[in-house]
Amino acid sequence: MFDVIIAGCGPTGAMLAAELRLHDVRVLVLEKEPEPVSSFVRVVSLHIRSLELLAMRGLRERFLERGRQRPVGGIFAAIPKPAPEGLDSTDAYLLGIPQPVIDRLLEEHAVNLGAQIRRGCAVAGLEQDDEGVTVSLSDGERLRARYLVGCDGARSTVRKRLGVGFPGEPSRNDTLMGEMEVRAPKEEIAAKVTEIQATNKVFTLGPFGDGIYRVVVPAADVREDRTEPPTLEDFKQQLRAIAGTDFGVHSPRWLSRFGDATRLVERYRIGRVLLAGDAAHIHPPAGGQGLNLGVQDAFNLGWKLAAQIRGWAPETLLDTYHTERHPVADDVLNNTRAQVALSSTDPGPQALRRLLTELMDLNEVNRYLIEKITAIGIRYDFGAGPDRLGRRLRDIDLKQGHLYDQLHRGRALVLDRTERLSVEGWSDRVDLIADPAAALDVPALLLRPDGYVAWIGEQQKDLNDHLARWFGKPAN
Repeated sequence: MFDVIIAGCGPTGAMLAAELRLHDVRVLVLEKEPEPVSSFVRVVSLHIRSLELLAMRGLRERFLERGRQRPVGGIFAAIPKPAPEGLDSTDAYLLGIPQPVIDRLLEEHAVNLGAQIRRGCAVAGLEQDDEGVTVSLSDGERLRARYLVGCDGARSTVRKRLGVGFPGEPSRNDTLMGEMEVRAPKEEIAAKVTEIQATNKVFTLGPFGDGIYRVVVPAADVREDRTEPPTLEDFKQQLRAIAGTDFGVHSPRWLSRFGDATRLVERYRIGRVLLAGDAAHIHPPAGGQGLNLGVQDAFNLGWKLAAQIRGWAPETLLDTYHTERHPVADDVLNNTRAQVALSSTDPGPQALRRLLTELMDLNEVNRYLIEKITAIGIRYDFGAGPDRLGRRLRDIDLKQGHLYDQLHRGRALVLDRTERLSVEGWSDRVDLIADPAAALDVPALLLRPDGYVAWIGEQQKDLNDHLARWFGKPAN
């Protein structure tokens, strides 16, 4: 019997597996695909908060070596503005990196920590009781775990078998994306793409090296069967309809279709089954937030689920996964709706786009939108307190080095400038650093394993109350 079975070994599932293994949780990851996806045109951007979280686990450098940094400006509705001033992070950039590389690095990280991964195993059903969850595979095998987490994507089998509501709007506009070779001259392609992109912000046809082009073009219709891939002829027809030429596209390497459906699951947890990533929320790719949102789900859930399994979780801790992450996803859905509307070629949305473009000349407006997209503006509701409460903390200098370097083990941390505080009773879950020179503007604070400030103060009794709130009863 496993402690946790995770359905899906994408970035969310692999990251969650690694977070659980930091706390010696027995994890099995089931992935229906027998082999990893080989496409390298599917470049995604890791956002500021995701890069910070990777740094907290000692992974950032591995990703930086394989990605390309670019400015953080201009990602809201593709409105071309420079990066705003005053972003509170040492990682104030985007990292463009092929998604298959992200998948591989996170899977390697999980395996190195001891997670078991089985490929070619599709979840077909589930049954839960007071003691655990029985997972049925498509080949008839049955597995048992204390908890099951569905990280199995937008068409999640776990979510469907769970029967939880997934309200929202269906796809109204589909888009084709693929990688292929092109016969047309580069100069002709570049000129035509520039002309089209003046009014069509979705259209892309750009070189990706080795003679391969990335092609993104609006689809002719909305496909009912989301599992049915497009054909090369579909791409040719749409290129001719929009550009007047198909550019001689041929020899496709990878073809896909995505829509602009926007949905959010009603509950992230039903008993011993939880949902994360695209299994819990889907939305248009505006702003490139989807993968980042899923990885951040995993960071929020991992230590809480581990605490439940290790036996020290306060009674309501696991429920805070829903209460914290559901509003965050709801906000992402809202801002992607706004970005899609601003990309319309209709006169009304274009007028709004021009107005917002002017407003973004104000640094405060530009910074607010970038902080929203890159998730560094999140504030969880931890109750009344200073503005920093419930927010992430940037990587600051300590006498031991950098703050994020002290979080590699996935444990909580008390930063104490007073040198008078103790974590006695919780030292098996919480670290203490007494550093009067720490770059803080408060006497002391408690940082959760996911990097959010859970307490600010200087009194031991007050700290003990908050340690108990988040990390359970003290050890004997």
